[in-house]
Amino acid sequence: MNVASDKGIALVVALIALVVMTAWGATLVLTTTSDTLIAASFRDGRELFYAADAALARVVVELSHVADWNGVLDGSVRSALVDGPSTVRRTLPDGSAVDLDQVASRASCGKPVCAMADLTRTTAARPWGTNNPVWRLYAHGRPIDMLATGTLDSPEYVVVLVADDPSENDGNPMRDGATAANPGSGIIGLRAEAFGPRRAYRVIEMTIWRAAEPEATGSAAPRVLSWRERR
Repeated sequence: MNVASDKGIALVVALIALVVMTAWGATLVLTTTSDTLIAASFRDGRELFYAADAALARVVVELSHVADWNGVLDGSVRSALVDGPSTVRRTLPDGSAVDLDQVASRASCGKPVCAMADLTRTTAARPWGTNNPVWRLYAHGRPIDMLATGTLDSPEYVVVLVADDPSENDGNPMRDGATAANPGSGIIGLRAEAFGPRRAYRVIEMTIWRAAEPEATGSAAPRVLSWRERR
């Protein structure tokens, strides 16, 4: 038997080369796909951030014309920028759904449905007890419907929630502070949650204060509190 024969070595080399080239090709495809997904995720995140920020700006203007914020806090006064009842789940173009009532509940207690004990429980995230903010639906819809110009057509869905400022001491998160002795009087919180394709999600929170000095229109306009003022 000739043990030094090199018959078949070409087939072995060809198979090794095929395996190496297949691995390189798979790596290239995976890298390209990953880069595309990362870029798409970054783009969706920025779009959601701008949509949430624009919705907050629009709601601040609307709230400047609401004389009594108590109706906003107890849920009896809603924005004109509402696309229907909250009991109907909204379906995004990619098939994902947004449950508005669950959005408000999760913001308030971290659960799909909140019991009264959940709302008043003192935790590290909500240390104010009976003054814990209870988030209420105020505005919700697509950005093209919520923006004053109506020039942005995007698949995102935006929800704006309102809540009493937790610095209050009246133990009633459904009403704004009625006296100057209440540190949260004339202050409410806003929370915009934006939902997009591929489970993209962004949240922006803002605290606004109704300025004491009326503008030329005769109404006291709210303004955004800085972090230093909020502390």
